Amino acid sequence: MDVNSPLVVVLGTGGTIAGTGAGPDDVSYRAAQLSVEQLLQAVPGLAGLALETRQVAQIDSKDMDWSVWQALADQLQEVLARNDVGAVVITHGTDTLEETAYLLHRLLDVHKPVVLTAAMRAATSAQADGPRNLRDAVRVAEHAAAQGWAGVVAVMAGVIWPGHAVRKSHTWHIDDAFDGGGDVPLGRITDSGTILEGMPWPSPGRGGWSCLEPGGVPPRVEIVTSHAGADGRLVEALLTQGQQLGHAVGGLVVASTGHGTIHQALTRALEKAELQGIRVWRSSRVARGGVLSREGDHWPAAGTLTAAQARVALMLDLLGVPCGGMKD
Repeated sequence: MDVNSPLVVVLGTGGTIAGTGAGPDDVSYRAAQLSVEQLLQAVPGLAGLALETRQVAQIDSKDMDWSVWQALADQLQEVLARNDVGAVVITHGTDTLEETAYLLHRLLDVHKPVVLTAAMRAATSAQADGPRNLRDAVRVAEHAAAQGWAGVVAVMAGVIWPGHAVRKSHTWHIDDAFDGGGDVPLGRITDSGTILEGMPWPSPGRGGWSCLEPGGVPPRVEIVTSHAGADGRLVEALLTQGQQLGHAVGGLVVASTGHGTIHQALTRALEKAELQGIRVWRSSRVARGGVLSREGDHWPAAGTLTAAQARVALMLDLLGVPCGGMKD
């Protein structure tokens, strides 16, 4: 162990990066089969670095939920408070990485870097990208800690993306599976491991970890989509079901057409929901550009956030979490 290197704690949550299959193909595999310790052992170039591992969860990230976020928050707060820890790396699945990254960006209140990484191919694939991504993430974490940088970022395919903006942009590509919407990369990592700095890192949020305390029940926020023929019945069904189950919907995010436009029938249903005290935000189902606020808009715009990120943002807003550091 290099005593001069800042200690990097690697938290594992599962995902394709920890997946295995019966052969080297890219389709037939099961996610979340290898431990984070096993993942590190398979990465060349990490020997001798100051690393510590913890297995927080072992799930396919499509199954990410509030309870796993609570467990992750608990571990993050503990390790980030330690004086010997310089940075944290989180191994994650690609499906919901943008939601976890945005959540942590909003909650981080410690001047240390948190780096998320994932993989588009399982560990047994002939094209496994996990080892390179994990190596890059650790190097970025070390470099950022040494520079005194702070914030949440994601490292994929040699590119460093801001945590508030990163999103999955291709279902199966490796080199361009993620982008930042309208945001440019913060930097890149060359094949030799050299880190090329670009834009400044995003500032951490103002905290609010208490919203993820064990046992807490999150406000229910759902996503509805505006499309040709959207008649609003889904919204009406959500209202009825929430009343019957005793867990009423607190907010609705609309994945709108274009620049925040909503079908007139769906609009009428949303207006009824608003009269019942339900918060409504507008995002866009379009990949880039987002929804900017304009004069005369009835419902708030979610800015450049994806619908999934906007759902997280509205949940935090309903919980009273400060919006400092939020990018919109």
